[in-house]
Amino acid sequence: MYWTWIIIGAIAIIIIWFISSYNSFVRLRNMVREAFSTMDVYMKKRYDLIPNLVETVKGYASHERATLEDVISARNAAAGANSMQERMESENVLTGTLKSLFALAEAYPDLKANTNFLDLQRQLQSVEADIANSRKYYNSVVRMYNTKAQSFPSVIVASIFGFGHEPLFEIDNLERENVKVEF
Repeated sequence: MYWTWIIIGAIAIIIIWFISSYNSFVRLRNMVREAFSTMDVYMKKRYDLIPNLVETVKGYASHERATLEDVISARNAAAGANSMQERMESENVLTGTLKSLFALAEAYPDLKANTNFLDLQRQLQSVEADIANSRKYYNSVVRMYNTKAQSFPSVIVASIFGFGHEPLFEIDNLERENVKVEF
């Protein structure tokens, strides 16, 4: 009789741990999705600013058509990305094209003095800061999720219920290069 209660108690502890671990994975997965969704809202805000910025630049730098088309093309690709991985890759391309757009603006003093352009540039910089903060939060939540999914004994629950690896939002190699400053 004594051993029966010990076995029942051990089984109860395992079941409670199993349920708790599963619920923890569900909570973390939902946090990952919420973090990406928050970042997505800021990226949408950036997509909405870009056409206004391009139109403002067009008036001053109409012969720089290739740069402007690259920015719009990158924006459309990022906005139309279907998977999380596609979105991350296209966001990195968009960031690079925006840098080239602002570099282009440096060549046009009248454009740099245009109040509409300056206001749009400030708004975009604010949105970029929001995106950077939301990327940090997303990556933090993904790190917690992935750590739990790869740690023993929770890896057992993860493999049984298909809680797989989530990708971090990383910058591409071009953004990691040192900025070249020339005077």
